[in-house]
Amino acid sequence: MFLKPGMCTFLFLLALCIAGTSSLKICSFNIRSFGENKLNKPEVLEVITKCITRCDIMLVMEIKDAKGQVFPQLKKTEFDYVISERLGRKSYKEQYGFIYRRKLVSVRARYQYPDMRTGDEDAFSREPFIIWFSSPRTAVKEFVIIPIHTTPEVAVQEIDKLYDVHQHVRQHWTAKNFIFMGDFNAACSYVAKKQWKNIRLRSDSSFMWLTDDKTDTTVKESTNCAYDRVVLHGENLIKAVRPDSVEVFDFRTAYGLTEEQALAVSDHFPVALTINRGRQRGIRTGTFTG
Repeated sequence: MFLKPGMCTFLFLLALCIAGTSSLKICSFNIRSFGENKLNKPEVLEVITKCITRCDIMLVMEIKDAKGQVFPQLKKTEFDYVISERLGRKSYKEQYGFIYRRKLVSVRARYQYPDMRTGDEDAFSREPFIIWFSSPRTAVKEFVIIPIHTTPEVAVQEIDKLYDVHQHVRQHWTAKNFIFMGDFNAACSYVAKKQWKNIRLRSDSSFMWLTDDKTDTTVKESTNCAYDRVVLHGENLIKAVRPDSVEVFDFRTAYGLTEEQALAVSDHFPVALTINRGRQRGIRTGTFTG
């Protein structure tokens, strides 16, 4: 079967249109105590790798690697990465890391929050490592991700302080779209229902919480806690993300693991959201004829 020249042109341009737009899956994953020990367990590393490659951007938390050799080994050919300095008080240190699909997004800027706010120094145990991403194929072309892994005992205070981080970043960058994500420890005994009113990121209606207080993000069957959260700020970003795109990825069920096997990977499931694809301009129905 041979196609007419006009039809070939139409199909070619249609393919370009489809290829030129893409939705973007953004994930966060607290890989509990991620270091050489997990890297050297093939069955654990396989699950971690599968979870990462499901996403276009993956925020990884609780990286514990003094030598700086573990996280880069998670990067596959089509991905790049950025990683923070080692963060924490005294001898205990962690890092935030982002792995991202280079053909879809790029890093416009990065910023380590200094956590030196006058009168409130050292408010965070692990201050946010903030990344400004460029995403030309999605409905929103640029957005900032502010990650957080709170200390459970002071989760209320640290979540509230993210409001100050947002204000600080807006003074330095012109960005208008923000994603706050990570292990907030925002549930169960760490954040009581009566305490939400003291969290500005929650009480200010311009911040949209995509994950609710009943979404279980834990691996253990004996727990039911919405520790991991996603919060949006920015009118265009909120319009570009469907609330039903939020996903808690149960890798235990997906990969047929026992609870013990799943806990060897992490005690948290990854959490994801999807930014809608952008509209392709300049192509109108009826332009092509045979």
